[in-house]
Parts: sequence; structure tokens; C-alpha cells
Amino acid sequence: MSRLPLADPQDLPPFLKDMHDGAGDGDWSTRHCARAFAAHPDILERYLAFYYPFHASDPASVLESRVKELVRLRIATLNGCRTCKAARLAPGDVSEREAAQGVDDPAGAAFSARERAALALAEQMALDHHAFDDAAMEELRRHFSQAETLELMMMIGQYIGFGRMLAMLQLEETRCPIEPEG
Repeated sequence: MSRLPLADPQDLPPFLKDMHDGAGDGDWSTRHCARAFAAHPDILERYLAFYYPFHASDPASVLESRVKELVRLRIATLNGCRTCKAARLAPGDVSEREAAQGVDDPAGAAFSARERAALALAEQMALDHHAFDDAAMEELRRHFSQAETLELMMMIGQYIGFGRMLAMLQLEETRCPIEPEG
């Protein structure tokens, strides 16, 4: 059960109502999120306006969407965020096998050296950011420009934060006891 009160779906402002009603069957997390953010809908709308375009196709992005999707999925695994792990934001860039289990073996041969470096950075930021040292930075420089490194770190940071917020507020339930199934 959510740690925040969930607004009644019919009382949601238009943006959240569209989000709630547009959620797929069984996507209770999106519905919970829409209902929880009724107390401050502008913050979620602004966050998602940044998140989705920049994640995949924003012209200001210097990183390919595949790298961002791989690290997003790795962070989802590390955060234990079922919602984030189930979401597919770049389905044409990451195979279902990679999304479902590939990122659980970030050092695997299925990934390029650049992708492995990004996945290692994601893990380091999520689990032990204080241990990041000059050698780790030098390894990043072998694979990413300074602009790419900054974008990658910004994206990883927000993946960590938003996923953990969803978990802390218990907005990830697989089914909602308040709304009927189907």
C-alpha cells in the first residue's frame, strides 16, 4: 500500500488523469504514481517532460539511447525497482533478453567495452560512489567524451533517485486493492 494518500482517479487533473487512464492493464505503479502526485502534479509533469525526451531522442543529448537504456535497466535491478525493470523506453535499442536479464551480467560479452564501462559506472554510483577514483575516471575517458560522461552521470543519478523514491513511497504494487482488476 502506498505511503501517500492516493487521490480518487476521477479527481485527478488532466495530465495525471491521462497518465492514469493510459496505463496498461496491470500497470498499477503508473496509476499509483498519477494518484499520489495529485498533491503536486506540476512537479511530475515537469520531471517527465525532461526525462522522456532526454532519455531517448532529445537533440541536446550526446549519448545514444541504447547506453542510457542499459544503465537505466541496470539501476532498476540494483534499486530492486520492478516498475523500472519492466518498462521499455528504448525497445528497438535493447533486446528483450538484454532488458530482462542481460543487464544483470554487466561484464558480459554481450556488451561492447563502452556499454560495459557505462554499466560499471551505474553500479559504482548506485552502490559505492565514494570509491570512485582517478583510475575509474580514466577508464571512463577511454570510452566517453567529457560531455558524454556528464550526461551519463546525470542520467544515472536521476534513475537512482526516482526509482528509490518510488520504492520508498511504495508506489510499485503490482495490483491495487482499491481499484477492481481488469
